[in-house]
Amino acid sequence: MKKLLAASAILFALITSCNNQSSQEPEAGATEESVAPETATPQADIAEVTLNGGDDMKFDLSEIRVKEGQTVKLTLNHTGKMEKVAMGHNFVLLSQEASLDAFAAEAINAKDNDYIPSALANQVLAHTKTIGGGESDTIEFTAPAKGEYDFLCSFPGHSALMKGKFIVE
Repeated sequence: MKKLLAASAILFALITSCNNQSSQEPEAGATEESVAPETATPQADIAEVTLNGGDDMKFDLSEIRVKEGQTVKLTLNHTGKMEKVAMGHNFVLLSQEASLDAFAAEAINAKDNDYIPSALANQVLAHTKTIGGGESDTIEFTAPAKGEYDFLCSFPGHSALMKGKFIVE
């Protein structure tokens, strides 16, 4: 009987110690990560961000966080197969004063300028070129002042799903 109690106590101790360790498994109901973590680089003043968008008209990140004044190296990957004329994607970071909806409405008529309307160019802090399936574009820019900024794909009709917050801390 004593051996059984001792074995039970050891088993209980092992089970509870295993349950107290942090787990890398997501919680039940959790979805894929949609926030770009700050990427550790040899130079702390550079934030490397990779943003993917596919033929499903979705970015894989809905939030990007950087620090004020950091150099941001952003790579946009089109992970789909459709050509740029049918399913082009870009990344456009808007100023805080800009209206995402108004910008997207004007962008429809700016095909020849990567869907960046000339009349609203002063509202754009940074943008990639428009790319098609299998293509990538990388840009570098300095993170603006602390605050929240909108980003979007300005290809016609895409901003309804392909948008997010660019948060500067």
